Amino acid sequence: MGENFNQNPNQEINPNEKEFKFTKNHRRLLYGSVFLMATSAIGPAFLTQTAVFTAEFYASFAFAILISIIIDIGAQINIWRVLVVTGLRGQEVSNKVMPGLGTLISILIAFGGLAFNIGNIAGAGLGLNAMFGLDIKWGAAITAIFSILIFVSRSGQKIMDVVSMILGVVMILVVAYVMVVSNPPYGDALVHTFAPEQPVKLILPIITLVGGTVGGYITFAGAHRLLDSGMKGKEFLPFVNRSAIAGILTTGIMRTLLFLAVLGVVVTGVTLSADNPPASVFEHAIGPIGKNIFGVVIFAAAMSSVIGSAYTSATFLRTLHKSLLTKNNLIVIVFIVISTLIFLFIGKPISLLIIAGAINGWILPITLGAILIASRKKDIVGDYKHPTWMLIFGVVAVIVTIVTGIFSLQDLAALWKG
Repeated sequence: MGENFNQNPNQEINPNEKEFKFTKNHRRLLYGSVFLMATSAIGPAFLTQTAVFTAEFYASFAFAILISIIIDIGAQINIWRVLVVTGLRGQEVSNKVMPGLGTLISILIAFGGLAFNIGNIAGAGLGLNAMFGLDIKWGAAITAIFSILIFVSRSGQKIMDVVSMILGVVMILVVAYVMVVSNPPYGDALVHTFAPEQPVKLILPIITLVGGTVGGYITFAGAHRLLDSGMKGKEFLPFVNRSAIAGILTTGIMRTLLFLAVLGVVVTGVTLSADNPPASVFEHAIGPIGKNIFGVVIFAAAMSSVIGSAYTSATFLRTLHKSLLTKNNLIVIVFIVISTLIFLFIGKPISLLIIAGAINGWILPITLGAILIASRKKDIVGDYKHPTWMLIFGVVAVIVTIVTGIFSLQDLAALWKG
């Protein structure tokens, strides 16, 4: 893709502009970093995970959403701040913490990104199935072709920036409408947000939601975009704070709206379709056309997520060897092709979408842990002093994701066998 997420990388934003009075181009690039993270998180896996878990846990799932949002903020604000202060990408910071650690993280990020991309491809297939009744595997293959064509287009990134922003708003508005129509038990949801039934059983949902929001490549996608737009140095930390939190809250709002929409449907006794749970929510809430509307949304979300996942994973992979530095387009194309082939041969789209989030949740403790260590090393961050409360916040996020990741293994194995 001609412009990608690396437009004018040498064009620095004036650090003396304390009130952040950016040019129109700067604003587009900066908002793009936030939206890149948000659209990467609000994809087919996001929609499917929320529908499946709400149908299983009902109002108590609100507790998992709340805990995941808190962990997400702790993880993202730490990572974004350290990367912007140092001006280094995630793998570069990690290699400074421990030689070779960045290489390991690059491999883990790429592996998690591949898992998520398989889920994205599957989600696009589900979308085309919802719209046209097309076989899911055929829909996945068509999505892969479209994604590659968009990526190699010289103006592809400009198109994707605009379309992604529009689709983000459309998704929120449509889901909000479905929520109102489904008329969920708001009071019950509020109570269970703080007093869930059988909270131990919410471990897998929590690690899955965290992995799907800030796990693996997703949180680095936005941070790397900030670096590409010229945001490097302590001067930009106030904006980084707002951007990081805004990105998480955007996904949190979308997650909450979708949760309530699904809750309003399942409390009436409706059993969601095992083949396409979120689509059946739309259909039950607003009639037959709801399935088609959902199909448009999830297909578009999947398209942008496929490109975001493949590109960001490629930014890690291309640093593994100097011969790969100039092969970004080729890496992305191969990445998309491999993701599609794995899905076509393995199938199980619903399981893949949930497992992808859990895999990225397991990666988070390693990547976030490396960033937290770097935040205390003067040879990496210079005279920057990372707030102690943020460090503690990050450490708690690491511990929680490690514990929940361990406990989720048994549930995940059962899910795959089922």
